[in-house]
Amino acid sequence: MTRKLLPLAIAAWAVLEIWLLILVADAAGGLAVFGLLAGGVVLGGYVIKRAGRRAWQRLTRSMQAAGAQQGAAAGAEGEGNGLTMLGGLLLMVPGLLSDAAGLLCLFPPTRALIRKTAVRRIERAAGAANPLGDAMRQARMHSPDGKVVQGEVIREDQPPAPRADDPQLPR
Repeated sequence: MTRKLLPLAIAAWAVLEIWLLILVADAAGGLAVFGLLAGGVVLGGYVIKRAGRRAWQRLTRSMQAAGAQQGAAAGAEGEGNGLTMLGGLLLMVPGLLSDAAGLLCLFPPTRALIRKTAVRRIERAAGAANPLGDAMRQARMHSPDGKVVQGEVIREDQPPAPRADDPQLPR
């Protein structure tokens, strides 16, 4: 259903953007509209460049500080730049509605609200509150024939503990 309505929604958005630009041009003049559009492109480019640089620096720092495995955990800390970059992109798209949506993505209170709403919707769409989902969890705990697979947990971040029956252990 959503896939069928998406092209219609994009067309309606474009028509609304053009209509608003015509209204502003009638009220303030064509030069004002050009200034708004050019300012949006410049501001959006600056925001994207700054957010991208911040993400790259965070990734570089985490990789240098702790290696690949700890760097991934350190990179997951803090706030992501996805909504900031989306806001910059929306500012670069010509139009007043896209500029307003981009500004909503840039301000911290509305960005937090958008992030929380998006996470809630993704979790609801996944069907479970846990990130793997019930089906993945069940698939990892059972073999294809439905029997529970017995075994031991091997952690790669710790050296293996010596076994009691190991012939190389001192007695």
